[in-house]
Amino acid sequence: MTPTAQPATSPQPTLSAETLSGLHKVPILSSLDDAGLRCLAGAVERRLEPGELLLAQGDAPRKFYILLSGSLRVSQVSPEGHEQTVHVMEEGIAFGEITLLANMASSVNMRAMSACMLVELSEEIFWSLITSCPQVRQAILSNLAMRLAKMQSVSFQQEKMATLGTMAAGLMHELNNPGAAALRAASQLRENLMRLHELAARFTRIELTPPQKECILDLQQYALHTQPKVTLSSLEQADAEEALSEWMERAHIDDAWKLAPTLVSIGIDAQTLECARSSFDGQIFSDALNWLEALVSSQQLVSTIEESISRVTELVQAVKSYAYEGRGQKQAIDVNHSIHATLVILAHKLREKQIGLEKSFGANLPPLAANCQNLNQVWTNLLDNAIDAVGPGGRIKLKTWAEDVADAEPARTDICILVEDNGAGIPTECQAHIFDPFFTTKPAGIGTGLGLGIVFRIVEQCGGSIRFTSIPGSTEFLVRLPAQK
Repeated sequence: MTPTAQPATSPQPTLSAETLSGLHKVPILSSLDDAGLRCLAGAVERRLEPGELLLAQGDAPRKFYILLSGSLRVSQVSPEGHEQTVHVMEEGIAFGEITLLANMASSVNMRAMSACMLVELSEEIFWSLITSCPQVRQAILSNLAMRLAKMQSVSFQQEKMATLGTMAAGLMHELNNPGAAALRAASQLRENLMRLHELAARFTRIELTPPQKECILDLQQYALHTQPKVTLSSLEQADAEEALSEWMERAHIDDAWKLAPTLVSIGIDAQTLECARSSFDGQIFSDALNWLEALVSSQQLVSTIEESISRVTELVQAVKSYAYEGRGQKQAIDVNHSIHATLVILAHKLREKQIGLEKSFGANLPPLAANCQNLNQVWTNLLDNAIDAVGPGGRIKLKTWAEDVADAEPARTDICILVEDNGAGIPTECQAHIFDPFFTTKPAGIGTGLGLGIVFRIVEQCGGSIRFTSIPGSTEFLVRLPAQK
């Protein structure tokens, strides 16, 4: 007797009724009915105790997870061995698709913060779920797109902070120099004020003749308003100081060698002082010249303090502009100003390698009216790469200009930025990959490989383009950004 054929039965989930009920509350599975959950056949339940490790950084689990209850702590271990929490996963979250789709190891640790209940899907079940359940596939891919966008945003910020970190030591040096100069100048200014007080007290004890008063007034006017007609070379300066010092020593001037450099700096020589010598006798003449030198020196010290504070202010403004540029809503960005702020921050690296910088900033550039976040990362990475590419005494050219693009639809104006260096160039075999994430030609531990990949994405988000040419002795990067987007 021929056996009766039995109807084929679909595989059923190997999950408890309680778990199946919980799966309906998971966003990516909420559109499925009980019958639709058959695509989870073979999934297993996984329970974790508080503190138990689910995934370790560097593992390649090849699993997809759905967290039904409890919470998971997501953390990363830095190269220095410090573990830091980056996220907390709550119930209803599905995860693991990135490691499966990208065939990559886990970049984080996952540890249970409380008792957890998960559904674990093998790689085979995951792909079955993707191919047989269109609604689930759409939900998983939407989650993937959202997470990739977050990862990109984090990578932007991490690269920016890494760049700021590498520049921090240089910035401290940049701030220390004007700070130390202002401190020294203030200390010397205090000494000068005491000298002026003592000399003024001496003058009050003697009766100056009208010619002597007139002479002091003339010297004061000369010191405060006269500038040297010719800038002296180092040798000419030394010769002038020696000649004036010898003349003042013959005139019995106290501390002649100390007074000479200051007096020569404003164009005073022996001939200028002949009239004063004839007006004053002995110690009075010495006091008059010391008073004059203290006055001139004080004025120069005030200028030094002003310049130092201006330098500190410029650095602070540059860092503030760098850190906050592009945040918030659509704004008008002055490209020249943005690049200048980056150059201020990178100035120490240019000086350390004695690199010549040729700047040609286009006048009257239209503002970049776009929501271009992290635009200064473009200048930082391009300039930093150029600095690394050239040897000591190398050369970097930086040029900006505006260019009308008449054949575009609609017609537009592009802001063009050119960065050129005379380094060894990019090897031909590497040129096709320099915008790829994590690709770098720098030695291990020096480059992250994120820089130019991030540059490409930022420029692309601004509606622009970036092109390069490279041969030994000349590498050019050209960025074009539409003034309006």
